[in-house]
Amino acid sequence: MEKLNYKEIVQRVLENHVKNRSNSHTEVKLIFDTERDRYQVINIGWQDLTRIFGCIIYVEIKDGKIWIERDGTEIGVANELVEAGVPKQDIVLGFKAPYKRKFTEFAAN
Repeated sequence: MEKLNYKEIVQRVLENHVKNRSNSHTEVKLIFDTERDRYQVINIGWQDLTRIFGCIIYVEIKDGKIWIERDGTEIGVANELVEAGVPKQDIVLGFKAPYKRKFTEFAAN
C-alpha cells in the first residue's frame, strides 16, 4: 500500500481553514516551512483598539507522524486528518500531556 503524502494532506487541511474564515477584522495567514515540515495558521490584525496576533493551528511532521501542537478549531484538525485518510496511529496530539495521550484514540508519540 502506498504511503500517503502527509505534507500535502496537512497543507490542504490548513488551507481550508483560511478559506472558511469569516472574521473580517483580522487576517488568517498560512506559514508553511516544507523543508522542516512545520505548518502554522495564525490570526493577525486589529479588533477595535486591541491587537490580535495568535496561533490557531501548529502542526509538525516528525518521524513519519503528524504532531498537532496547537489546535484552536472547533472540529479538530485530527478529525480532519482522519477524514482525509490519515490513520489515527500516525497522529499525535502534542498539545495533550504525554501521560494523557495513551487514553486518546490517537498515537501516544
